[in-house]
Amino acid sequence: MNCYLLLPFMLGIPLLWPCLGATENSQTNKVQQPVGSHLRVKRGWVWNQFFVPEEMNTTSHHVGRLRSDLDNGNNSFQYKLLGAGAGSTFIIDERTGDIYAIQKLDREERSLYTLRAQVIDITTGRAVEPESEFVIKVSDINDNEPKFLDEPYEAIVPEMSPEGTLVIQVTASDADDPSSGNNARLLYSLLQGQPYFSVEPTTGVIRISSTMDRELQDEYWVIIQAKDMIGQPGALSGTTSVLIKLSDVNDNKPIFKESLYRLTVSESAPTGTSIGTITAYDNDIGENAEMDYSIEEDDSQTFDIITNHETQEGIVILKKKVNFEHQNHYGIRAKVKNHHVDEKLMKYHTEASTTFIKIQVEDVDEPPLFFLPYYIFEIFEETPQGSFVGVVSATDPDNRKSPIRYSITRSKVFNIDDNGTITTTNSLDREISAWYNLTIIATEKVIQTISAVDRDESIEEHHFYFNLSVEDTNYSSFTIIDNQDNTAVILTNRTGFNLQEEPVFYISILIADNGIPSLTSTNTLTIHVCDCDDSGSTQTCQYQELMFSMGFKTEVIIAILICIMVIFGFIFLTLGLKQRRKQILFPEKSEDFRENIFRYDDEGGGEEDTEAFDIAELRNSTIMRERKTRKTTSAEIRSLYRQSLQVGPDSAIFRKFILEKLEEANTDPCAPPFDSLQTYAFEGTGSLAGSLSSLESAVSDQDESYDYLNELGPRFKRLACMFGSAVQSNN
Repeated sequence: MNCYLLLPFMLGIPLLWPCLGATENSQTNKVQQPVGSHLRVKRGWVWNQFFVPEEMNTTSHHVGRLRSDLDNGNNSFQYKLLGAGAGSTFIIDERTGDIYAIQKLDREERSLYTLRAQVIDITTGRAVEPESEFVIKVSDINDNEPKFLDEPYEAIVPEMSPEGTLVIQVTASDADDPSSGNNARLLYSLLQGQPYFSVEPTTGVIRISSTMDRELQDEYWVIIQAKDMIGQPGALSGTTSVLIKLSDVNDNKPIFKESLYRLTVSESAPTGTSIGTITAYDNDIGENAEMDYSIEEDDSQTFDIITNHETQEGIVILKKKVNFEHQNHYGIRAKVKNHHVDEKLMKYHTEASTTFIKIQVEDVDEPPLFFLPYYIFEIFEETPQGSFVGVVSATDPDNRKSPIRYSITRSKVFNIDDNGTITTTNSLDREISAWYNLTIIATEKVIQTISAVDRDESIEEHHFYFNLSVEDTNYSSFTIIDNQDNTAVILTNRTGFNLQEEPVFYISILIADNGIPSLTSTNTLTIHVCDCDDSGSTQTCQYQELMFSMGFKTEVIIAILICIMVIFGFIFLTLGLKQRRKQILFPEKSEDFRENIFRYDDEGGGEEDTEAFDIAELRNSTIMRERKTRKTTSAEIRSLYRQSLQVGPDSAIFRKFILEKLEEANTDPCAPPFDSLQTYAFEGTGSLAGSLSSLESAVSDQDESYDYLNELGPRFKRLACMFGSAVQSNN
């Protein structure tokens, strides 16, 4: 009897697995026992193995069938399944021996199941066949995508590396069975990173495909994809990112930021003083950016440059002392180069970068120098007071040649003037003292000491710096010396100041503090030239000092005086106009008939002139024109009018009036030299303007409007203005 396991179709081929533990005769299909055993036939059975696919979608999947060759199909046998997974993962049909998988299988979790099978006769309850062991293997399907297990990836490669340089290798793994088709065969490709990088398809090795410059871009992100099934349709894929950084190589030389540097140095600076820094920049980093500065060209051998390796700056130092009066400016050339340069990269460093440095020497107010280190003078004893002893002379070594003042310390016997002339102040006695050692001090004339204050609060103590403005530095007759103690002294640059030519000087002083940031202010110092007497005391400046101590200036005083004069003039003008308005019309006429007298400024032809007026007109009978009704200002004028109507040229009253006026004109020394007196008793006829006299005005105590005068034309505009305003003012 043969025992066999009937497997499901796999790849379209039915499989039949023989029992193990017995030798099968291919002709008789019988189980033969080993030689030397009992003749009783024992039908033992051991099942081999069979396969079942994973990822089954049905509730129960038929795996295979167990069948004993003793089973004749009468349902008298019972099949049992034993072992791990029996009943939970696999079940068996006890009548037919069919095996089923009742849950989803995952080869990656468990790929092999070892089970036991047994056949029992249900009538006797005894085993027909001994237990037999068999294996169920789970076959693989492509249900896992490739995964990169070592991510994130990061690599460093030198810049300027040639094409083909190895960068890094990335590796992906696939959980599918590598022996099952192409499920685990991977293919790599580059999704991002062209054209600088490439990847080998089968190994995942990333290489450089184009030369890169770190100074343009120092890092790149590369994306690599891995596909299983060697990239065939339906393949699964996975990706990873690779950060590739470029390391620096020394492919850039240092270059100066400025082609010209301007520095200053004081002539009092000692050797080794740092007078300024120069700076070059290098696009490289790390030790590739380390540089060395040096002097390339300095004929004077006065300066040197050292390198600050922490800041990569060049420090210009003074190698020899300088003298402003000897040489006030220098020009040197400096160069810079990298400290570490590989031989392969020397082509980038063939020519060093250079810069030009202009150094200006600042003048320092040096003390005066005597022409001789010591002087010896002789003088006879018993010489009178004020006798000449000798002359010492000192000069200002600075270019400005400031005037010198001389003084003698601790001596009551000798005196010295501003010219360096030494004279005696007392009579000398050789027996008392045969030698006198005098100490002569020569100083520059100091004008004033100035100081400054700052209202800001500061953690550190305030410190101020004093300087003249640029204009005053170049053209001023004065200079300033900073005492470094928040004060400064003002010195003269020349002699020969003239009070009449230049009485006042204005100099601008720039004051800076030590705050951060430093703040500055410009202040104007006023210096007055004073007239001095023989003893040196000032005479002319005392009044000016008083005025300026009160805070006034000459221009301000003059402006104030002009304003006062203008104000008073305006007041007097206003009062005069008001007084004039209060005066009556024609105040020079004191007679009753003064309104009949009109004075002209034209000069007549003399007393014999009879053409100035026609006397015949005075003899005509009085003809009154029709006039407008007007108001008079007094009853007296109205009475005189009525009297004038009754007189003519031959009237004694009229003649008397004319003679009196003529006599008054001849005897009055203040009267203008009028040669003719024209008097009219009436105004004539034919005038379009009508009568201008007020003698015939109607009697009325009421006020009258004089607006009608404005209607008489431009010739009466002045009369309308004067008469109307005067009358209204009197009213």
